[in-house]
Amino acid sequence: MDEQRARRVVETLRGRNVFAHVKLPHAGITQYGIRVVLPDGREAIWDNDGTAGLEAQVMRDGVLVGFVSSIPGSENFGDDQIIDAIAGADYDQPIGRSRPTTPAGPGRPDRIATAPRPLGLAARLRRTFRD
Repeated sequence: MDEQRARRVVETLRGRNVFAHVKLPHAGITQYGIRVVLPDGREAIWDNDGTAGLEAQVMRDGVLVGFVSSIPGSENFGDDQIIDAIAGADYDQPIGRSRPTTPAGPGRPDRIATAPRPLGLAARLRRTFRD
C-alpha cells in the first residue's frame, strides 16, 4: 500500500470510530500499512509485509497472538472495500476472519446484519455434557 492510500484509509477509519494509524515502513519493507489499536491492548497490523492480499497480524506487546488470513480477492480492493474489511474484521479469534454478513431481512433491506458468533469452547463443552 502506498503512503497516500494508507493515509486516506486511516482518515476514513477514524471517521468510523476505528482507532487507526499509518504504519511506516521498516527495515527491508517499502510498503505502508494500517495499525489498528484494539480495546484490549492488542493491535492489528494490516498490509505491511509487501504481499498482494490484505491480511493482518494481531500483536500484543510485540508478540504475535493471532492473525487475519489473506482475504480472497483483496489484491484488487478499492479504498472502500479495504475500509470495510478492516472495520468489520473479527479480531477475537486466534485466526481472525472477515465477519460474514447476511441481509437483515424484511423491513430493513438497507441494513446488513452480522451472522451470529459461533459458540465458545466453554459453551460447546456445556452443550456436550447436557446432551
